[in-house]
Amino acid sequence: MPGPAVRASSLIVRLARDLRTVLDQHFAELGLTSQQAGLLIHVFTGQSGPKGLADLLGIDTASVSRLVDRLEAKDLVRRAAVPGDRRAIVVELTPEGVALVPKLPPIFEAVGKQLVRGVDAKATAAALATMLGNVHALLPDPDDAPRRD
Repeated sequence: MPGPAVRASSLIVRLARDLRTVLDQHFAELGLTSQQAGLLIHVFTGQSGPKGLADLLGIDTASVSRLVDRLEAKDLVRRAAVPGDRRAIVVELTPEGVALVPKLPPIFEAVGKQLVRGVDAKATAAALATMLGNVHALLPDPDDAPRRD
């Protein structure tokens, strides 16, 4: 019989999956996924590099590239070269993307309020932040990974 830690882990995994499903249903009305909405908000608030976006979204840079491809196809973002570094790019919002961004945080907020209904939101957020730190401590340090030069 699994102990309470295993049960908690299982519930968190299920919560994450179901939360993404609910968010995706809400963002579908705008033709977006929750990850696409998150990327748009992060670009709007100043994060424009693929690596930074990947870290914020909890995905790899290849997944960021695919998200940007889809958002470019919707004319919501564009890739721009970094002056002085022809290999690097940043992601910029198009005027259509800028116009859409104000509609996104209220969706996250409404779903978030439903999520924490009946629990102490502040205490829950603190506990989840601690657990996230615990999980990150189990991950290998990317600086220790073997280099493939």
